[in-house]
Amino acid sequence: MAVTPDDIAVELGRTAPALDSAEYAQWELWIADARMLISARLGDLTGLNQERLDYVVRQAVAAHVRRPDDATQVAVSIDDGSTSRTYRSGKGRVTILDEWWALLAPANTSARAFSITPSGSATAHLDICSALTYTDANGNVVYGGAYCTCGADIAGFPIYEQGGGY
Repeated sequence: MAVTPDDIAVELGRTAPALDSAEYAQWELWIADARMLISARLGDLTGLNQERLDYVVRQAVAAHVRRPDDATQVAVSIDDGSTSRTYRSGKGRVTILDEWWALLAPANTSARAFSITPSGSATAHLDICSALTYTDANGNVVYGGAYCTCGADIAGFPIYEQGGGY
């Protein structure tokens, strides 16, 4: 289902503008803008969850209809009297919020930038290292000491205790 100005009107709880009105054309343009912004970042829209896509487009356009301008304060002065009013402003354009981007393209939580194994690795430690290893019955490398003193668990080879390196 593609979002239409009628869907935006329902979201706003008001009557949809007439088909031949400038407001109706404006809402159609803003719907196209929201879809273009999403496409520019995520590529082909047909590969996205269409229900979520429609939700994001509908919310983004409705938010823009509610606050289309970026003006924040209006002041009127007449002789000695004045009045001012502050408005919550919009961005002045259709905007997709970060939470909506996350809804469209959820982050892959299994991906990691890097991984550190604090207990060490299956590297060769120096004979004098407190982390001397042995292999258990299941073939797992087990460290005998509490801490590695030769640095092999950090660098993959001994770097301290005359291990060379640095």
